[in-house]
Amino acid sequence: MDGFLADFTSLVELAQARQTRVQGGTGLLDLLSDHLGEPAETLPVLVEDIPAHRFADLDIAMGQLAAADPDYRLVGIGGGDQRHHVGLSDLLQQSRVFAQFPLGQPDFMNLAVGPGAQRQVVALGVHVFTYDGAPVAVVQRAANPRYGRTAAALEVLGGSPEAAAALLADIGVRLKSQSVIKGQVVTLTIDEYGSTGSGVTFHQRPSLPAADVILPDGLLEKVTTHAIHDPGRRALLRRYGQHLKRGILLHGPPGTGKTHTVKYLLGRTEGTTAIILSGNSLAFITEAAAMARALQPSLVILEDCDLIAGARGMGQGPQPLLFAVLEAMDGLDDDADVAFVLTTNRPDLLERALAQRPGRVDLAVEIPLPAERERKALLTLYARKLPFTDAALDRVAARTEGTTASFARELVRRAVILAGARDTANDGGDPADSHLDAAAAEMMADGQALTRSLLGSNPELAAGDAGAVELGTFGYVPGPGM
Repeated sequence: MDGFLADFTSLVELAQARQTRVQGGTGLLDLLSDHLGEPAETLPVLVEDIPAHRFADLDIAMGQLAAADPDYRLVGIGGGDQRHHVGLSDLLQQSRVFAQFPLGQPDFMNLAVGPGAQRQVVALGVHVFTYDGAPVAVVQRAANPRYGRTAAALEVLGGSPEAAAALLADIGVRLKSQSVIKGQVVTLTIDEYGSTGSGVTFHQRPSLPAADVILPDGLLEKVTTHAIHDPGRRALLRRYGQHLKRGILLHGPPGTGKTHTVKYLLGRTEGTTAIILSGNSLAFITEAAAMARALQPSLVILEDCDLIAGARGMGQGPQPLLFAVLEAMDGLDDDADVAFVLTTNRPDLLERALAQRPGRVDLAVEIPLPAERERKALLTLYARKLPFTDAALDRVAARTEGTTASFARELVRRAVILAGARDTANDGGDPADSHLDAAAAEMMADGQALTRSLLGSNPELAAGDAGAVELGTFGYVPGPGM
């Protein structure tokens, strides 16, 4: 038996030597062992998972650390798909027993780092350098759900465990202090595997003047004052021990201007990190809250939050996403400069625990159906390039009670279509008051009830004044129109 084992060992060594020669040089195990001064397969591997949306930040931090060593090398790992399925420790153990994984070119990928901007990052590669006088090797891996990797990862080998741990701690500090996401407007993205492996999508910050946000008098100013804290206000609140974390609920019928108001807030918060969650991405509230904490001052916007925060007694019982929202809002320290802005069409469905406790939501603002004055302002805004008379705008505003901002926009568009349809010989005539009146009559007709409903309008609801109420320990205090 001893002779057989000796012969088998010799056979494996010959196969390894031949494989290394075929590969044209040193394999992964030999490279790392030579660099670290010890057999690499005997050293512990420290693994740190990194959220996929921070991978560009990780690549920047690794580049900064490695560049400090003039002898730094970046190499790739050959060996086909197997290199994606196993970690560094298994790669080294397999290299010791079987053929070594050959060296190759690193894998790269492009990641967005801003609206219209990209960075080429190392998707799979080995950084070989000296950190604080100690040799280290770091495998950098992007998230790859295809191979079961829903998070990015660093795998660190050091000549001493202390060096590897210090390197990871340094990277953690850098990730807390710098990010390509800081000050940007982003949404978390979902890949075909249902994870956030795709990272983030960057958006241009909206630029919306206050004159384009048609709300009842004083309402926009109230929302803005509560949502946006300038440096002076932050300092004042901290001086007197008051919390910075805040929550705002914008509620009202569809199409009344909740999303428009959010866009205005985004335009007023240059330099503030804004994370927008809607639809399926609402599931990632925990990740969004962690980002907001790290990259404050921040806005976390939850659109149509009634989809996840319905009352606990409804439906099939407790909603896991509801608890995630509550934990995310409660988990932030009071001095975290983070504002949660929630929008909903159905405030009656919201969990009382979400709406009643200060520090979760402490201001609820109704965005009501526009009154006649606001309806005329909306028509004027959307028809600013059209030759409608003031009298026509007054007339149409008076007859469209119970309609929304979305309805006003579509009404003006419909008037232009009617102008074109009635003068086809000249590719359409200029819109006139008669076209605006005709469009209003058509859209307000009984047969157009479904269209009005789809645009968020409800003629049976009188346009009331806005309700804005402070929320305290005792819950909702009904305000006008609520």
